Amino acid sequence: MKLGYIAGYWAAGPPPGIEDSLRAAEDLGFDSFWTAEAYGSDALTPLAWWGAKTSRIKLGTAIAQVSARTPTAMAMAAMTLDHLSGGRFILGLGASGPQVVEGWYGQPYTRPLERTREYVEVVRKVLSRDEPVAYAGRQYHVPYAGGTGLGKPLSIVHPLRPDLPVYLGAEGPRNVAMTAEIADGWLATFFSPKSDAFYRAALAEGFARPGARRTAETFEVAAAVPVIPMSDVEAAADTQRPTLALYIGGMGARTMNFHYEVFARMGYEAECATIQRLYLEGHKREAIAAVPTKMVEDVALIGPIEKVRDDLQRWRETCVTTLLVGGPPPLLETIAKVVT
Repeated sequence: MKLGYIAGYWAAGPPPGIEDSLRAAEDLGFDSFWTAEAYGSDALTPLAWWGAKTSRIKLGTAIAQVSARTPTAMAMAAMTLDHLSGGRFILGLGASGPQVVEGWYGQPYTRPLERTREYVEVVRKVLSRDEPVAYAGRQYHVPYAGGTGLGKPLSIVHPLRPDLPVYLGAEGPRNVAMTAEIADGWLATFFSPKSDAFYRAALAEGFARPGARRTAETFEVAAAVPVIPMSDVEAAADTQRPTLALYIGGMGARTMNFHYEVFARMGYEAECATIQRLYLEGHKREAIAAVPTKMVEDVALIGPIEKVRDDLQRWRETCVTTLLVGGPPPLLETIAKVVT
């Protein structure tokens, strides 16, 4: 099992110590480094800034949101970073949700799977550079259909790697299946070993489709997994309850919250309903307190180091190929010793 260091995104400003942690991750042999975006920092700028100080570790976006850039703009950025990093870039994409897409980017959140599929197809056309880029889909038209009528197919930048890897963030079974069909890897959020069979079935459906790019043996699954080694399990769980309450209760609407659905499928439907109700009613402290310790243990490695090591065995038996973890250098050193 490989390790990746994930920095995420920020709002008020860059978190302190990222450069030290990234240096430690590369020295410890971590395979990859990842940034993210929602409606705070973007994914590309920090990756380029911090990544310039590295020489070996792969550099990925987990995730860059498809609504933030046109597919050709995203392809340009991907090719640019791949050239500058010497072929170390991984393009991680995701559709996000209506709260962000419509509320922040001012775009309709319609047919997200179709939009993602077409987006990836355009990106791959740019990367292949077989011919000037022309694409006529339901979601994207290149050149633009309408306007002055003067647009013409173009292609300028030469890719370093025409097969630059594309990963997709996905949570629902249809999205996971499509990811296995059209992508090179899956960026899993709130993955749990207890859901492994469910996700393996969705992945298998995608691998079996005509024209699928990968097989289960050549496909990467990178899962973000908090690792909190502490003697007190409850105190360790307390560090994660606010995040789970936010995503289950507030990152989405009552009628559409993909994170809520992930935990509901794990068997926490009643708990999710309580957390969401409390959160949306403004009772955030109560919502946080309503997150069960067992729910945290299902998606994170917490507690004494011996427990973390024992619990990790469940993860080794899943489809996950890379654990994405965060923290300061001493924590990364501890995780590296436990995992490798």
